[in-house]
Amino acid sequence: MNDNRKVSNRVKQIGKSAIHEMTRLSKEIEDVAFLSWAKPTSDTPEHIKEGAVLAIKNGFVGGYSENAGLLKLREEIVKKLKRDNNIDANVSQILVTVGAIEGLSSAVMAVIDPGDEVIMPTPTYSTHIRQVLIASGKPVLVPLIEEEGFMLDIQNIKNAITPKTKAIMYCSPSNPTGTVFVEEQLRMLAEIALENDLMVITDEAYEYFTYDGYKHFSIGSIPGMRRNVISCYTFTKTYAMTGWRIGYLHTDEELISQITKAHIPFAICAPVVSQYAALTALKGSQECVATFREHYLSARNLMCERLDRLDSVFEYERPGGSYLMFPKILLEEGSNSTIFCKKLLKEAKVSATPGIAFGPTGEGHLRLSFCVSEEMINKAFDRMEVYFK
Repeated sequence: MNDNRKVSNRVKQIGKSAIHEMTRLSKEIEDVAFLSWAKPTSDTPEHIKEGAVLAIKNGFVGGYSENAGLLKLREEIVKKLKRDNNIDANVSQILVTVGAIEGLSSAVMAVIDPGDEVIMPTPTYSTHIRQVLIASGKPVLVPLIEEEGFMLDIQNIKNAITPKTKAIMYCSPSNPTGTVFVEEQLRMLAEIALENDLMVITDEAYEYFTYDGYKHFSIGSIPGMRRNVISCYTFTKTYAMTGWRIGYLHTDEELISQITKAHIPFAICAPVVSQYAALTALKGSQECVATFREHYLSARNLMCERLDRLDSVFEYERPGGSYLMFPKILLEEGSNSTIFCKKLLKEAKVSATPGIAFGPTGEGHLRLSFCVSEEMINKAFDRMEVYFK
């Protein structure tokens, strides 16, 4: 058989991940200063690990859970959604997933038919684009307004709607820009969705990490949107649990049953040991979340200070949330973000992520992560200051 026929067209159209390519290249160089990984360098808090160990010792984790997740965990998620997201939910509206990623993938597979269009404000997380492509849908990329802090372009979102439009998908606080989409704009987005009977699929992974008076708003809290929103969340960012692969989504009961049809062949259920860890996280002290947020705010401020000293190389919008930012590259006309980042890695031993990884509108930028130590930030920028002299 011809090799080209062995691979599906929907997978072949997906390019190599620039994020993972930079990770691979970084491993070939000693003593790299990493600003490219969007994962906390903090360890999972001890009380969460202890909850998992206890579940293992008690013999609770050797079998499957319900497809939807442990009932006790879903009960705690219902409380959390009411307390922190102003969402009235019940356990039949919750699906526990393998991180937010599997929840988003299952949601997209349940909603999108081949040829359906999904509007995505960009730059956006590259995996969201891939999820739509794998479902044989068409990502419709609507640029954010960079000069207004990468805010939503409501008018152009309206203009992008066609008879094939099925959904709007976004991430707030944003990966990669760190933008917090404000309540006023998200209410406008809800009106657009309702007027056109569109689904809204949200990635709210960084919900607890907002700064400078910005507040996270869940579009799923709007009562009229109950049947038009799939809200996806994760424990991995909130509690430094990236390796545990545990998240959840909330939507209407009828949609849950359909999304579960996709969830089962992808995962059967979320890892049971991780579900017990997540249960411990929700029931325990939330002081660790506040501590992480304080660290990220301090690290963000440091990164902005260091970027200010390289104002001939970068210009940037101060992120209002997440632990990521998206500076614009001012040098090397005729180059691109991939070439820039590869040279930076090879010649300055600093790892950053090319902006093109987040859609065409990301070109000319790079993503920097400030969930690392302040020592790592200073190490990276000390090297860049020497390199760009």
